[in-house]
Amino acid sequence: GFEYSRSGNPTRNVLETCLASLDNAKYGLTFSSGLGATTAVLTMLNSGDHIIMGDDVYGGTNRLIRQVASRLGISATFVDATNLENFKTALRSETKLVWIESPTNPLIKVTDIKTIAEICHKFGDVTVAVDNTFLTSYFQRPLELGADLVCYSLTKYMNGHTDVVMGGITMNCEKLYSKLKFLQNAVGIVPSPFDCYQVNRSLKTLSLRMLQHQSNAILVAKFLESHDFVEKVLHPALPSHPHHEIALKQTYGYSGVFSFYIKGGLKQATEFLKALKIFTLAESLGGYESLAELPSIMTHASVPIEDRKSLGITDALIRLSVGLEDSEDLINDLKQGLRKAAEA
Repeated sequence: GFEYSRSGNPTRNVLETCLASLDNAKYGLTFSSGLGATTAVLTMLNSGDHIIMGDDVYGGTNRLIRQVASRLGISATFVDATNLENFKTALRSETKLVWIESPTNPLIKVTDIKTIAEICHKFGDVTVAVDNTFLTSYFQRPLELGADLVCYSLTKYMNGHTDVVMGGITMNCEKLYSKLKFLQNAVGIVPSPFDCYQVNRSLKTLSLRMLQHQSNAILVAKFLESHDFVEKVLHPALPSHPHHEIALKQTYGYSGVFSFYIKGGLKQATEFLKALKIFTLAESLGGYESLAELPSIMTHASVPIEDRKSLGITDALIRLSVGLEDSEDLINDLKQGLRKAAEA
């Protein structure tokens, strides 16, 4: 049954079966990166088709839509998917795909996936894809909420060891699976068998890792919320988060990724990030190690400046990926970083 490794291999099949099982899905597919998975979904579309995108998405997704898909005759409307009336208004007869993140990156907005899916399926033949990278199937299963596709950067929490770049998609619809399986082979955006082996390894500790990420992140978020030099903390576990109730309704917990606004601007944010000793300044997330980054000039620099301003992706917005280290050490690191920022 194996004619060529791009078309399928035993190690990849094991991983795809495992990913599907974790999402209570019928089918799973893997790709060479998270953006590779997104590209596979986009290549199901035709020139003239329309996409509705969440307005706050990973910068690479935003760039792929604006600078690549737009050249192929595919139009997109970026909408705040937490505003259901605005979302409904964005639907058109040409709309074939809705792509949302929940929580979003980097503003950690929580979208009501069930309601969005109901609106889309009532409207017509619209595929609803949910990027579930931040929460994984351990904390959220969008297919059970009505989504058609669940997409992942497996690079992040699913692998969790910062040593693999890979993407994945799970689904229940045989028609979507057949299309994407064909495109996986035809477009050639496939992962290596060895990388698949490594993600298979990592999934065996997914539950343990996610629980520790969650525990550490909530302690860190509560500390930051109580700190005088922090303007605002964006973490769905906190009652202060505007979408806290939706998160309670559709998720089983939270990962280690969240954002906060430091007081001041670029100067204070820079001093804070320079002062950190345990948190590493880096763009990725979901690994065992704690990371911090400034989305405005790092992960989301490719987002048009006017969009960054309207969304609130300012030079004071810092995104953390809280790792598996001792929580007290992490809090002490942030404490001394904030002290340096306040002195700037």
